[in-house]
Amino acid sequence: MSTSTTAAPLAMFTSLRRQIPGFMLCAVIAVAATFVSEHYGGPQFLYALLIGIAFHFLSDNEKCIPGIETSAKKLVRFGVALLGARIVASDVTDLGLSGVGALIGAVALTIGFGLLMARLLGLPTMLGLLSGGGTGICGISATMAISATLPSTRENERYTLLTAIGIAIFSTTAMVLYPMIVKTTGMSTAEAGLFLGGSIHDVAQVVGAGLIISPDVGDAATLAKMFRVAMLMPVVVILALTFHAERKKTEAAGTKTPILPLFLVVFAALAAANSIGWLPHEVVQASSTVSRWCLVTSIAALGVKTSLEKLAELGWKPIALMSSESIFIASYMLLVVYLGRAFGA
Repeated sequence: MSTSTTAAPLAMFTSLRRQIPGFMLCAVIAVAATFVSEHYGGPQFLYALLIGIAFHFLSDNEKCIPGIETSAKKLVRFGVALLGARIVASDVTDLGLSGVGALIGAVALTIGFGLLMARLLGLPTMLGLLSGGGTGICGISATMAISATLPSTRENERYTLLTAIGIAIFSTTAMVLYPMIVKTTGMSTAEAGLFLGGSIHDVAQVVGAGLIISPDVGDAATLAKMFRVAMLMPVVVILALTFHAERKKTEAAGTKTPILPLFLVVFAALAAANSIGWLPHEVVQASSTVSRWCLVTSIAALGVKTSLEKLAELGWKPIALMSSESIFIASYMLLVVYLGRAFGA
């Protein structure tokens, strides 16, 4: 057996072994966050972030660095790719033309509003894009997906973490407060589903808010929310094309950067396969579970990499940005509901 034949597998094994300590650290944090969330309530992603930040002192440990970096940058792409298995094209027809138009408007206008507010507050455009996309589409999953298309820099990692923390907090707050708005305004099941599914950030909080009212509202809200999740694909494709040149500059010399990242191609392929009916229910469920674990582990890694001191340097403006985005999308969806009543009467 030649030396060249054995060198490649040996190098791969050595590289994999170097990843294990950092990956295990992030995986244990993800398991701990999930345990706390399932047994005591609260957002899984937020726990992963906060516990990760508590282990920031290991971010400079030579044994942990390779695994932390891989978990933060590569694992998220795998998790986002598997999200495609949750998309079903038939959901569009169930929402109706007006519902589809309203939700497309919610996504596009919230991203635009985020960019505008970031400019008015003197914040980086990337932060406005990440927070607007996360608020408008599907919370932390969208934030991580958008981050994966941006140039890989320390600043963008910081903005991603900050956005994830803000979205987790505002999404949980919305889950508690928005059902009260539904009851106060006397919304029907369809109206409540459209409002909750169109304005709350993360899928888990949408389901929770809907079930607080009734199972039927929970189903309607989930349907509206899944259409917003489906909007992740076109938005991320546009951003991948927009930032392709900038991503090439941050890649290592000699590395070929595809116009569309592989994880987006897999996302689209899984969405198409599920829409056609080629994916069994068990495969969809398994993909969703693996995707969530990948994203939780990745967000834990991002937490480990970031210190509270650096976050504090950003000041109060990011909080104003994300709170204004949350108020904007909720106000927009309320307007949609009232206009639907007026023209439907």
